[in-house]
Amino acid sequence: MALIHGYWNIRGYSQPIRLLLAQAGAEYEDKRYNFGPTPETWTAEWLKDKFNLGLDFPNLPYLFDGDIKITQSIAILRYLGRKFKLVPSNETEAARVDVIEQQILDWRTQQSECFYDSDHDNVKAAYIEGLKGKVKSLSAFLGNNEWMSGGELTYVDFLVYEWLDVNRLFHADLLNGTDNLEKYHKRIESLPKIAEYMKSDKFIKYPLNGVMAQWGGK
Repeated sequence: MALIHGYWNIRGYSQPIRLLLAQAGAEYEDKRYNFGPTPETWTAEWLKDKFNLGLDFPNLPYLFDGDIKITQSIAILRYLGRKFKLVPSNETEAARVDVIEQQILDWRTQQSECFYDSDHDNVKAAYIEGLKGKVKSLSAFLGNNEWMSGGELTYVDFLVYEWLDVNRLFHADLLNGTDNLEKYHKRIESLPKIAEYMKSDKFIKYPLNGVMAQWGGK
């Protein structure tokens, strides 16, 4: 039975999931709910399904794998990582993956606060300044490793990649001076299945955010 993944028709929280599925070569239905142009439009479409899918905590994104039904983007990433063997191979790698997963979640919250802030023009400079320290610490964490685990490719690399890519689109100089992160970013895009996916009509290049975002959603 094919997997079913449901989310808005944006990149948002689901893009790492879609990238992982592409890397795994998984067959799945990508159910996309319209996110625009008005609250009434997207609310009505999602509400038709929201309480009729058998989800314990109805929300987007969701993933169906037979009788298994999951919400929460990180729970979905972890599940798919286990399913497709994209998980750490030892406790040292697992600790690194756990740390960087949670760090990116913190940074992603700050990212959303900036992108959706109605006063975006006045807060973006401080956000960009803060990115410098984040990128420096991420570069140090990666070091000479190819992947964030310090070993093989894992689910967390798709989470990190999307954070880097979105912020690189927001601030073109993001990766300047961090050769290892530049190579890391290109390394993921150069994975044959990811490269193929990004060239296909299944790949969402834009929008990044919902229509109410001050950046990346219009």
